[in-house]
Amino acid sequence: MQPLAVIDYIVKWLTQYLDRSGMKGFVVGVSGGIDSAVTSTLCAMTGYPVKALNMPICQAADQVSRAAKHIRWLAARYPTAEGVTVDLTPVFESLKRALPEAIQDDLSMANSRSRLRMLTLYGFSTHHRLLVAGTGNKVEDFGVGFYTKYGDGGVDLSPIADLMKSEVYALAGAMGITDEIIQAPPTDGLWSDNRSDESQIGAAYDELEWAMAFEAGKGDEASLDPRQRDVLAIFRTFNRINRHKMVPIPVCRIPNRIK
Repeated sequence: MQPLAVIDYIVKWLTQYLDRSGMKGFVVGVSGGIDSAVTSTLCAMTGYPVKALNMPICQAADQVSRAAKHIRWLAARYPTAEGVTVDLTPVFESLKRALPEAIQDDLSMANSRSRLRMLTLYGFSTHHRLLVAGTGNKVEDFGVGFYTKYGDGGVDLSPIADLMKSEVYALAGAMGITDEIIQAPPTDGLWSDNRSDESQIGAAYDELEWAMAFEAGKGDEASLDPRQRDVLAIFRTFNRINRHKMVPIPVCRIPNRIK
């Protein structure tokens, strides 16, 4: 991959899409992770207004701090970029009080955090006429479906969704993203115990990239070692159960003869 050429291509793609949309700029949720850092920087490189939102919800202090540092870094380099912090912890606590306790399992509430952030991003989007830029990479969006439907999956456009995680890291290095973000373990930031993506999935992103390429290439499973077999099984399981996120919403088409 040629990182500088890819960066230039994505920035032009963002610019052209924005010009056609009639909107004024972009809004991006910044988590302190590599994907949102790269996405927000790509958006800022267009020269159009960018709102970079730090939206903590009972968040680990290091995540909030990394997000804030990146937003300061972004605003210092790109005059059209502006950081905004919206503390959603009180909103989340109110939601927990309103919802029946019976449905408040760990996963449902983790997804609720992501959906509160989506609502916030679209609040800014509507008021300021901005496009919500997604931060999902190719492994997350089209491999294992590791995102929240109508949460971080609820976006207007996806600038890095054709890039593997390793390619996102390559762009980050070329863009000068800080080492603190590049070296931070990937996490979705939706759990009180600050668990990593790898601990949730059971495989690292480089392993998932291998599995995705293996599936695409229809390789020989007989040649795999035990860990590769495990990773492939993990990939296939996530891909199957999250397939509903990766395909268009099904529509029940009524035959004309009975309409």
